[in-house]
Amino acid sequence: MHGLIASPFLERHLILRPGHEGGLLIPQPNYEALRGHDPTLPAPAWLASAVRDQWDMDVTGWPTGTFLLVREPSTWGYSRASWEINLGCNFQCKHCYLGLKVYSGMPLEAKLNCLQIMAEAGVLWLQITGGEPTVDKDFMPSYRAAYELGMMLTISTNASLLWREDLLEMFERFPPYRVTVSMYGAARDSYDELTQRKGAWEQFTKGMNAARNAGLPLRMSVIVTSDNAHEEADMVRLCQQWGVEYNVFTNMTPTIYGTGESLTAQSKKHLRMRKPFTGCNAGHTFFHTDPHGMVSICKIGRDDQISLPAEGINGLARLGRIADRLMLRTGGCSGCQLSGSCTVCRPLAKHYQEAKAPLKSYCQHGMQKAE
Repeated sequence: MHGLIASPFLERHLILRPGHEGGLLIPQPNYEALRGHDPTLPAPAWLASAVRDQWDMDVTGWPTGTFLLVREPSTWGYSRASWEINLGCNFQCKHCYLGLKVYSGMPLEAKLNCLQIMAEAGVLWLQITGGEPTVDKDFMPSYRAAYELGMMLTISTNASLLWREDLLEMFERFPPYRVTVSMYGAARDSYDELTQRKGAWEQFTKGMNAARNAGLPLRMSVIVTSDNAHEEADMVRLCQQWGVEYNVFTNMTPTIYGTGESLTAQSKKHLRMRKPFTGCNAGHTFFHTDPHGMVSICKIGRDDQISLPAEGINGLARLGRIADRLMLRTGGCSGCQLSGSCTVCRPLAKHYQEAKAPLKSYCQHGMQKAE
């Protein structure tokens, strides 16, 4: 199984090592040389030297095919994607933007076919999410298939099952790029209250202890809500004690269906004005795939989805036009004099409007009035 990946990345060419941040930027001729290199022959001297300097990894004399996967170029121009393997979850968090946690999705064969299409489209970085991805019965074979296709994998999880030996053994053999863990409190009462699952705190800490002991590349998403706002400093302190990177998230969003039940979890004290939205690559170099293989420009803008199982890779040809249309300022946002410094994209503003959310939760006009 490969330990290194050589791949195009937009207009560049990289060598990456699963389980590690950073990488090597190589000239296109070097990449083309690797494409044409006999995998039974030893690695080129320049590659062996670069790998040794970057990762202290000695591949001198090794047949290239024993450690390097060379990905083919893609004409589609995509580099990143996210994939909800299933919306089912073993928690029922009050703030969750997914709304109802419905266990549904594709059979394994269709999942593997969608992963193949993603790789053909050029996806190098893939986020596998849910729901809770590790509860899906096909998570392990799907993860391994994505790894074998040469993707750098991020798992978004609540950590409740990271103590499982089969998962830890798989991650050791096929290292993820990152494991992003959502943190919902610093003590049992607040954690179980927000997740609406008795024993959730114990599951979380058991999983985190196992993940830390296994040396998984962890990053924490500290979620601050009305239930745990008094523990914000404690959550941050716990991340620091663990020596784990973290980001703090305080603004709740409507569900993907445009309903507002998730907004009730908002800690009013922690509602923050976001930075100005300056555009994104959604639909152009990035896309999102739901549990049924329906592709949208991102997790938020799910209008006009494209079916990968039905249309295959050619369906992606429409995605850029869909993205350009969904990003236009329409409805209550058309003609706004503050749109040049708006803090949310149009698809997210649409969800807030559908949920009849207070202006101050997403709009500069509301923030100005609140002040």
